[in-house]
Amino acid sequence: MSLTYGRYLKLDELLELQQPLSDGPEHDELLFITIHQVYELWFKQLLHEFTRLQASLAAHDSATAFATFKRVLTILKILVAQVDILETMTPVSFLSFRTRLEAASGFESWQFREVEFVLGHRRVGMAVHHGGTPAGERLEALRHQPSLYDSFLRFLGAQGYAIPPELEERDLTQPAPEDERVREILVQIYRHDPQTREVCERMVDLDEGIQEWRYRHVKMVERTIGMKMGTGGSAGAEYLRRTLFQPLFPDLWTIRAAL
Repeated sequence: MSLTYGRYLKLDELLELQQPLSDGPEHDELLFITIHQVYELWFKQLLHEFTRLQASLAAHDSATAFATFKRVLTILKILVAQVDILETMTPVSFLSFRTRLEAASGFESWQFREVEFVLGHRRVGMAVHHGGTPAGERLEALRHQPSLYDSFLRFLGAQGYAIPPELEERDLTQPAPEDERVREILVQIYRHDPQTREVCERMVDLDEGIQEWRYRHVKMVERTIGMKMGTGGSAGAEYLRRTLFQPLFPDLWTIRAAL
């Protein structure tokens, strides 16, 4: 039997995965499920691209790194745009099936936690939520691997910049600390090394893209449930608001005042 479009993409299985639980079912539950399943597919793709990005930085392959940055940034724009679709669902429509979610919550998305861990946002408590599961094991493993920012610092070191050795030898389970010596190097790069500066700027674009998605996500949640508790007992919009305006790569933002 020859390969077909449907068999290659496993469309029969894929299109059976959207299973509303509400009576009727409620019209907008299908949209809610579809949007979140698509988010998880994009998270999977982001993780795939981050692996390539770190490998290209390690290999000093700027061309592949730039191409991968471009793809990652384009995916982030799609993640933000999907919020527009979800916001066509009114608060009343969401409330018509919200109780069916029981304790299920987007807070439990282990793939998004993996994205955070790869980017260096490593909170031990997040791994605990998935303890004893394959996802928990992956998160724990990621905590001990270099983050994208670590790969970036090593890339700068390979370009001849004197990155402090203790930053490369530090405890990788913790976020990379802000460092005045790194900021001084970055200022010199921005002033005198245009090619490496472009890598720095793509890191800033990535950081900004994640922050933009977080902001749109918070406003969507506020618009839908206001200040109600989130499903699963989370603090809902209040918890999400605390994640705003926290850059992943603060040194790359701090130097702006020195340029």
